Amino acid sequence: MQHPAPAAVDAFMGAGMHLPFVVRVMQTPFELSLVPVTKPEEVNFILGQSHFIKTVEDIAEAVVGSVPAAKFGLAFSEASAECLIRCEGNDDTLMALAQENASRIAAGHAFILFLKDCYPINVLNAIKGLQEVCSIYCATANPVEVVVAESALGRGIMGVIDGSKPHGTEGPAEAASRREFLRMIGYKRG
Repeated sequence: MQHPAPAAVDAFMGAGMHLPFVVRVMQTPFELSLVPVTKPEEVNFILGQSHFIKTVEDIAEAVVGSVPAAKFGLAFSEASAECLIRCEGNDDTLMALAQENASRIAAGHAFILFLKDCYPINVLNAIKGLQEVCSIYCATANPVEVVVAESALGRGIMGVIDGSKPHGTEGPAEAASRREFLRMIGYKRG
């Protein structure tokens, strides 16, 4: 297949067109799949990638240090040695939920943290500041599908589909409602 020159691609994309996605597999075939995160509607979660076994203890300390009354369940999937799912938390139901979702995602070095009595915004900076945390894929209460690639080596998270696509752009009434809501819940003043 012959590919267009970069200038042609820029002109095509600038016109609002979309090129088909081309994947070149050099040596190792892989498969993409969507893994839905299953949870109660009101439960928030954070999905990310880390690189070290102490992730479970460090994230637990970050949550408790940020919001002492928070309920949480955490699961982290090791990518070497024993390749176990390590769990931590202070709520048995949320810990079971984290373990079950981590088992279905089954991606090396991925962690999933379910939260009650706090929101991701309350703990996210503390988690992102941990030495071993590499990235955060999402922090949400929305329905989420995790895009997972699997090869002979293992599984990895390519990204997430977080909630619904936009239905339009906010107008003055929606902007006023957003501002009022943030003040009502205490995240903005006056």
